[in-house]
Amino acid sequence: MSAEISLAWKEVQSMINGFVTLLPKLVLALIVFLIFFLIAGAIKKSVKRLTRNRRYARNLGLVLGRLAQGTTILVGLFVALSIVIPTFRAGDLVQLLGISGVAIGFAFRDILQNFLAGILILLTEPFRIDDQIVFKNFEGTVENIETRATTIKTYDGRRIVIPNSELFTNSITVNTAFDSRRLQYDVGIGYGDDIDRAKQLILEAMHSVDEVLQDPAPDVLVMELAESSVNIRARWWIKPPRRADDLASRDRVLSAIKKKLVENGIDLPFPTTQILFHDQTEETDGNRSRQREGWPAGKGELPKPRRISDSLRLLAQMRSSNDGNGKVDSEIDGQ
Repeated sequence: MSAEISLAWKEVQSMINGFVTLLPKLVLALIVFLIFFLIAGAIKKSVKRLTRNRRYARNLGLVLGRLAQGTTILVGLFVALSIVIPTFRAGDLVQLLGISGVAIGFAFRDILQNFLAGILILLTEPFRIDDQIVFKNFEGTVENIETRATTIKTYDGRRIVIPNSELFTNSITVNTAFDSRRLQYDVGIGYGDDIDRAKQLILEAMHSVDEVLQDPAPDVLVMELAESSVNIRARWWIKPPRRADDLASRDRVLSAIKKKLVENGIDLPFPTTQILFHDQTEETDGNRSRQREGWPAGKGELPKPRRISDSLRLLAQMRSSNDGNGKVDSEIDGQ
């Protein structure tokens, strides 16, 4: 029993001696790793500081800062492990990561896809934070662009989380990509109204609204001769191009146009449908070259109404013609 205790005590002493021998290396490795960690943080802050005031390089600085920090920490980890374990080689860890990376890639394919898409979005900057975008059925303001997903806040106060892979591979409308934005609306006037006069009134109405830019200037175009109206398209520019400015300018412009046209006697017609009936009592009924299709005759010759005797005579002629054809057919069949 005493021999076993003695053997165990020797093992404990050996472990203590090994730990005491290894302790300076652990302290040195920890100090080295801490130095690399501090250097990584300083590099990240420096990159962010350099790109803070540059709008188009802000996301690029964020990505480069994160990559530089991660790379520096990884190098520090390799150096610390080499101090503690002299036989350790970085190639062994890289080989291990390469073997396990295949399995990780299959297991977390969607996550890695979103991560890479997020990095590319941050680098290429198709949109930025605070931009207002439209993606499929979602529209709102970009709150944050993370490496996995992008969050947008809708105009009615909801948050939408969209995976970056979908944003990167699909079409997106960025409403605030430029400083100004053009809006438009079709206004219908009556066919009897003066088109040039109506266009001038619409221009005056748009110029009276403060939100409408004078450069580029608003314009009006005749777009369609519709069933019940002549459609004129009013187009104007606003700055800034955000949703709130869009709604405010649209409200004021349309109100001003409606008031201006009504005050000057321009008709704003409702959709109408006209139904024409054939007058089957006229002698021209059935004659496509003379039939009036229900329209008034105007100054032309007014077709005379049919008389009952004429209708009876026409009916008798049709019957006699049918009887004659029947008799001829019977004679042919007898022969």
